[in-house]
Amino acid sequence: MVAHVATTAYLGLEARAVEAQVQIAPGVPAFNLVGLPDKAVAESRERVRAAISAIGLALPPKRITINLSPADLPKEGSHYDLPIALGLLGAMGVIDAETLAGYVVVGELGLDGRVASSPGVLLAALNASARDLGLICPAAQGPEAAWAGDVEVIGAPDLLSLLNHFKGTSQLAPPLPGEVEEPVAGPDLKQVKGQETAKRALEIAAAGGHNLLMSGPPGSGKSLMAACLAGILPELTAAEALEVSMVASVAGTLEGGKLARNRPYRAPHHSASMAALVGGGFKVRPGEVSLAHLGVLFLDELPEFQRPVLDSLRQPLETGTVSIARANAHVTFPARVQLIAAMNPCRCGHLGDAALACSRAPKCAADYQAKISGPLLDRIDLHVDVQAVSAADLSLPPPAEGSADIAERVAAARATQSERYAGETVRTNSEADGELLDAVATPHDAGRKLLGQAAEAMRLTARGYSRVLRVARTIADLAGSAGVGRVHIAEALSYRRQPPRS
Repeated sequence: MVAHVATTAYLGLEARAVEAQVQIAPGVPAFNLVGLPDKAVAESRERVRAAISAIGLALPPKRITINLSPADLPKEGSHYDLPIALGLLGAMGVIDAETLAGYVVVGELGLDGRVASSPGVLLAALNASARDLGLICPAAQGPEAAWAGDVEVIGAPDLLSLLNHFKGTSQLAPPLPGEVEEPVAGPDLKQVKGQETAKRALEIAAAGGHNLLMSGPPGSGKSLMAACLAGILPELTAAEALEVSMVASVAGTLEGGKLARNRPYRAPHHSASMAALVGGGFKVRPGEVSLAHLGVLFLDELPEFQRPVLDSLRQPLETGTVSIARANAHVTFPARVQLIAAMNPCRCGHLGDAALACSRAPKCAADYQAKISGPLLDRIDLHVDVQAVSAADLSLPPPAEGSADIAERVAAARATQSERYAGETVRTNSEADGELLDAVATPHDAGRKLLGQAAEAMRLTARGYSRVLRVARTIADLAGSAGVGRVHIAEALSYRRQPPRS
């Protein structure tokens, strides 16, 4: 007899249909597992054997063959334990095999029969919904799976409870969707003394989803302002929260099925490897740029990152996705992030202060800044110099305007963009391109003339030219202007990186 149990394999945020085919046949006792399993899947034989023994049953002394179909698709992870165990019980006649045919099954088994959590349950639930099937998953992840909508979810705490549920002796209650996390308050921009230009750039970046680079001496407030960005960004919409949760589910960081409405804020250390930043590794997992999807990726001490690691961000910043190529598969993760970076102007950090600058100035600044490639800098919309904070600045009273006031203007600008791009795949001005960008951001005659002159004088690339238009469109949105004027172009140009002097 052959029992069939549906399960899934994860490739990025795609859940591929997999079938666990279990056959118990006469012959020399054996337990064979085929279908390109990795080590974690191959070890499921011992976990399944022990879990079935823990509920008082024993595997028959026959030849057991388990095939994970399709056989040419690599299988990774421990979530195949439960479908293999249920397939065995179905082949043994303990569970009705036809009943199992109506469910997608995922979950790791403990040696005592408990069903432990495994990454990717939300994706499995969405896959089950698309296949018009129910889902059997760990009880701890039932609230996560319930967010998939119209799908029957059975959350199993252990193998014995699941058997009793199917036999009708006791019923497992359907799980409710997890809670929505309350917004977490971060630092307020009222804590920042002075730095009006930088705060204005931060507001523009938040309103249009633009990338921002702050350069200034140590202690000038760059990291504090970056941390304040979360407090002025609008909350995630319901659809965006589901996107972010799918990434967290694959990464195994979605706890208790809670959906977060705060935008992700990731700040990896400058020692991060390429796999940690963009994803990959032996078992392909999302990196920091994907975990920050629809949120903020903050890179402090930007030149201290390895140059190849930084350059690996070029494609994600341009396309909003990360494609990781392997010999047997291509995995794609979303990576629509807002890059906020901070750096000192040179290694000592005091380039503009003759009293504190090192003896190698200004050559040290050129060497230090050369660690960041020109193509990466060209993908950053806003470049702002942050000035040192003096003792007199610190003695000033807090500014009258804080994060709440700026957040209102940002929300109004984002609402304008949502209305403008309704029906498009674009969410913010930073994503507009091609004919769409020309349609919404073509400046008036005076602005077009200024932009043409500046493009020649500043040697703007085609990418830089488009990014100036995007920033100008955001500035106009903040001002409540339907069109893009000369003043908006002028301010956008003031935030572009100046070309090096000949």
